[in-house]
Amino acid sequence: MDIEIKVPSLGESESEATLVAWQKHVGDQVVEDDVLAEIESDKITMEVTAISSGTLKEVRKRDGDTVEPGEIIGLIEAGEVALAPAAKAVEKKEMTAKVQPSEPVDAAAEEPVAKHGVEAALTATKTQPREVADVGVSQSSERREDRVHMSSLRKTIARRLKEAQNTAAILTTFNEVNMQPVMDLRSRYRDAFKERHDVGLGFMSFFVKACVEGLRRFPVINACVEGEDIVYRNYQDIGIAVSTERGLVVPVLRDAGSLSMADVERGIVAFADKARNGALQPGDLKGGTFSITNGGVFGSLLSTPILNPPQSAILGMHTIQQRPVAENGQVVVRPMMYIALSYDHRVVDGKDAVQFLTTVKEAMEYPGRILLDL
Repeated sequence: MDIEIKVPSLGESESEATLVAWQKHVGDQVVEDDVLAEIESDKITMEVTAISSGTLKEVRKRDGDTVEPGEIIGLIEAGEVALAPAAKAVEKKEMTAKVQPSEPVDAAAEEPVAKHGVEAALTATKTQPREVADVGVSQSSERREDRVHMSSLRKTIARRLKEAQNTAAILTTFNEVNMQPVMDLRSRYRDAFKERHDVGLGFMSFFVKACVEGLRRFPVINACVEGEDIVYRNYQDIGIAVSTERGLVVPVLRDAGSLSMADVERGIVAFADKARNGALQPGDLKGGTFSITNGGVFGSLLSTPILNPPQSAILGMHTIQQRPVAENGQVVVRPMMYIALSYDHRVVDGKDAVQFLTTVKEAMEYPGRILLDL
């Protein structure tokens, strides 16, 4: 009996994708859940997996072809698969591992997640070397150029960001945050937080909470333009920009206003894991009323982030630097971070933007204000 290999659902707004590469060849034996091929839509890269064991009998679409949801791209001839001795050994080892008690988690290994959020988690987990295409600086003296076709994701990123610049009246306002209070609070309660919630405590959850407070006080920042209407939302779905090897994606924390800091941290770790494994689904990226991007993990001191349409604002975080500042008439050295808010001036006035950013700054420098509802 032949088993059809079909393109999975891509989400409500996507009707086609590109078959990036087959991972198996005709005649190869496959087992259930083996990755057969990778497809790339406008938003994410997805894996097509085997729903039954057998032999890859037929391939109907080639690498680079356009495919549609539900389309049959190949056939598997169902049947038993004989595992090679090495594979059996691995399978036995995995089964044994499943019944062993879990070992303690190395806190040092999770530190990057707590410190920087999603992007640092992706960087920290790249422990194995990876073969890459020989594109870039040539090691020989011969001059050359390499032409690489833009992926569907890269083309979508380019189109959406250009649309944002062409459509919105983008303006950016800046401020700086003394990170010492949050760093002290995190240092004091990090171990207890980890023990109770089984997740690390990072800076991103503080910023998410601060932004939620700002969005509640200045709802126009959380609004969007639809035609000649301004749509106000009473919920906060906050996108966290993630830089992956394939491009920038923005998974969304749903109802961030109702999440605890532990829930926010769990969501960040889940995004990191999904992005690392190419497992983000269309639903993870859909919607969003406001976004946060952290260029600081790459060393950026200051930047002007571009809006994620149709959202009206985005917060940019940056690297933390020890800088001299004035406090009570004295010059002291503090860990400072520049923050930037880019906003759509068609709907957001400068006053609202500045006050929103000031709210974020105050919430970070005086974390108790949120608890006291001040």
